Amino acid sequence: MRAPDEIIIQPLITEKSTGLMAENKYTFIVDRGANKIEIKNAVEKLFDVKVLKVNTLVDRGKMRRMGRFQGRQPDRKKAVVTLRPGDKIKVFEGLE
Repeated sequence: MRAPDEIIIQPLITEKSTGLMAENKYTFIVDRGANKIEIKNAVEKLFDVKVLKVNTLVDRGKMRRMGRFQGRQPDRKKAVVTLRPGDKIKVFEGLE
């Protein structure tokens, strides 16, 4: 079993994700190989909250150019975690 800090890479803070915090949903960038059960357990251990639901999606990397050279950004996996009413994550405090 992997450590929780290997599964949760970083919180994702965008305009859309801050709007979801009103519905008690928090967005994270997670390891590509992590499944929903591992993500749920990692969030519960790291932040001491109760997770009700986990939704995941894979963002494909965009094509980028640097002069005449072309490349891609890496793919990344996002997880939207729904918490029990009343629970909050301290990392996101003050962003609502």
